[in-house]
Amino acid sequence: MTLIPIIGIIIAILLSGLRIAQEYQRGVVFRLGRFQSIKGPGLYWIIPLIDRQQKVDIRTKTVDLEQQETITKDSVTIKVNAVLWFKITNPEYAIIKIADYNKAVYQFSVTALRNIIGQHSLDEVLREREQINGTLQKIVDATTEPWGIKIEMVEMKDVEIPEAMQRAMAREAEAIREKRARIVKAEAELEASIKLTQGAKEMEGSPIALELRRMQMLSEIGIDNNTTTIVLVPSDFTNAAKSFTELVNKKKLDE
Repeated sequence: MTLIPIIGIIIAILLSGLRIAQEYQRGVVFRLGRFQSIKGPGLYWIIPLIDRQQKVDIRTKTVDLEQQETITKDSVTIKVNAVLWFKITNPEYAIIKIADYNKAVYQFSVTALRNIIGQHSLDEVLREREQINGTLQKIVDATTEPWGIKIEMVEMKDVEIPEAMQRAMAREAEAIREKRARIVKAEAELEASIKLTQGAKEMEGSPIALELRRMQMLSEIGIDNNTTTIVLVPSDFTNAAKSFTELVNKKKLDE
């Protein structure tokens, strides 16, 4: 009869060593203070009173990097915030090599964000955001890899520019658009002048084409100004008049 309580106590102690880890969890087991193994997921057993475990969530975590005020390479003060995604790939290192991996990842990411913005001009920050994100990811990942942490992605959410700089950028953009419009207009006028010159040369060698163009101009003017009276003089008359004038001028020179 005295053995029953003892057996019950032993069974209770043994059952107290049962542990359950979810699919997204791993148990880091320490035996008498020294790392023993990684357990889970599912049901597993540790030695009561001797083993101690610490569970680690291996799912991807999202870290919101709060807005940072920093200075770009061209001395413009801007405010930048970002989002970082990371996951634990080695639970042993994440527990043993770093006291608080969440805080460590956050602090180093914020510092790296400020440093990398300081290495780029404002235009580069605005235009090459994807490239900066990739560089930032590599820098942070290289540091956190010994901790058993993988940086999956980093994205800058918003870049806040001073109001005075926004107005200057708006004026610059307007000037660029005006410049492009003038260039397009000049190119169109140049192309039109070339086409008109080619057309004039073609009509000069073909009187019929010239007469057809004159008739077309008459119809166009009649549509726009139907009260205007136009006398159409054939080109033969103008050519004859031109020849007569040249002949008279020649005789005067001979005299």
